[in-house]
Amino acid sequence: MRELNFKDCFWNGDFTSTGGYDSIIQHLNNGKKTCKEIEDFMKARASIEEKYAKELLGLSKKMCGCNEMNTLKRSLDVFKLQTEHVSLSHLQLAQTMRDEAKKLEDFRERQKETRKKVEQQMDVLHKQRATQFKKTMELFARTNQAKMNAEVADRLYMQNVTALGKIREDWQKEHVKACEVFEKQEVERINTLRNMVWTHLNQLSQQCVTSDELYEEVRKSLEHCDIQEDIEHFVNLRRTGDKPPAPILYENFYSSQRVPVAPSATQIAPSITRRPLPNPTNTGAVGDLINSTALDPDRVYSVIQY
Repeated sequence: MRELNFKDCFWNGDFTSTGGYDSIIQHLNNGKKTCKEIEDFMKARASIEEKYAKELLGLSKKMCGCNEMNTLKRSLDVFKLQTEHVSLSHLQLAQTMRDEAKKLEDFRERQKETRKKVEQQMDVLHKQRATQFKKTMELFARTNQAKMNAEVADRLYMQNVTALGKIREDWQKEHVKACEVFEKQEVERINTLRNMVWTHLNQLSQQCVTSDELYEEVRKSLEHCDIQEDIEHFVNLRRTGDKPPAPILYENFYSSQRVPVAPSATQIAPSITRRPLPNPTNTGAVGDLINSTALDPDRVYSVIQY
């Protein structure tokens, strides 16, 4: 099958028509717009990646399991470290996307400058062609209608036809060159955009692989997290004793008969029989004190005030 090219497919039957050329220019303008849209997309995506990376980096710096110990603490430390690595990889991806967007911007500017030169030259030739065609047709009308001075008119007419033919040749050659340049630009644009989007998707896929590898380190660390070992470690480190305190028994110092108290299951209090209080030996003034220890030096009694 014959390969289709710009230079073979955008001619017009009308001598002064620029429809084919205008169609190419419109398509190139649309392509330029697509380049700008993908460039803006890459920049916006880079900003999103950078914002996500910074927030993830800040999150990795927050306290997480600072009161834990042993294997669980080590696992949580690895978890925070790998989260930080993920954030840094996203930050690097954002910079890579900005670099790719800058390349696309430079590429678009180069094509713009090349097109500008070609379009300026084509515009000049289009104007020359239209002007010369109008002049030739006017002379042809005068020659055909007035039939005056046929020899002079015919000679002028022939000269204009010759001049028009020369301009036509120049225009055709330049049209071919312009089509070849535009087609080359379109090939480069399509190839560049295809490769750039392909590369962008590869970068995203690689980011997924990188993130999974970093998360795998966390999972490996969690595999070594021993719950029983952490419990025993805490017990051995912070233990305070293995026996509960003895119960406190109630003792009534103001009754001649002591109220029995039920012993606990772990301790039985010894039986105590309280001796009755002695009669006072001194009936002096109110406020005198009798110390019951004088009666029995081996026992301790309460002090009674009369």
